[in-house]
Amino acid sequence: MPDTDVKTRLLEAAKPHVPFDGWSETTLRLAAAEAGIDRAMVDAVCPRGAVDLALAFHEAGDAAMVDALQAADLGAMRFRDRVGFAVRTRLDLVEDRELVRRGMTLFALPQHAPDGTGALWRTADRIWTALGDTSRDINWYTKRATLSGVYGATVLYWLGDQSEGQARTWEFLDRRIDDVMQIEKVKAKARENRLVSGLMAGPLGFLGRFKAPGDRQQAGMPGRWRTPN
Repeated sequence: MPDTDVKTRLLEAAKPHVPFDGWSETTLRLAAAEAGIDRAMVDAVCPRGAVDLALAFHEAGDAAMVDALQAADLGAMRFRDRVGFAVRTRLDLVEDRELVRRGMTLFALPQHAPDGTGALWRTADRIWTALGDTSRDINWYTKRATLSGVYGATVLYWLGDQSEGQARTWEFLDRRIDDVMQIEKVKAKARENRLVSGLMAGPLGFLGRFKAPGDRQQAGMPGRWRTPN
């Protein structure tokens, strides 16, 4: 049986235990027993234990979001609304907020913080890719960094939101996207400014050496630096 099938079975068996035991060794052990998966196979598909299972849960959410975005009529929306729709879709697909809350607790630990940051980055990358982003320069990074911040802040707000239909979360998200759109307007005006253009060609010209990664399957926060000729 492929590793992905084993991990999926393990993840489904783990979900009922996560609200009580978190993404922990206890959850992993109970899930393995219920799914009938021996420890050697568990160690093969989750070599770092429960943190790999938590990341698998996040990846599954991203995959479901991408499928939903591909099926949606994004062309009928304003661009800022597409971004908001993508973030909202990602959160609407979560079956139990406690699974996300427990994941945030896990990734807040210093040893797992890079994993959490990488997961946010990949979600932002998948959103931009689904929305048709074609940037390959420094803008590839700034877009994903900005959206990672928006998404992360929205998740934290969403976890504590008790309003009907999470209405306050979506209002919060709209405000954050408005802030981002203001930044984009400033960037556009700056590019038209001769002084800024001169800086980009001169002292800040090194920014043009940043290129988007060629291998989109890389984990974490990938990138490539073009060596000057």
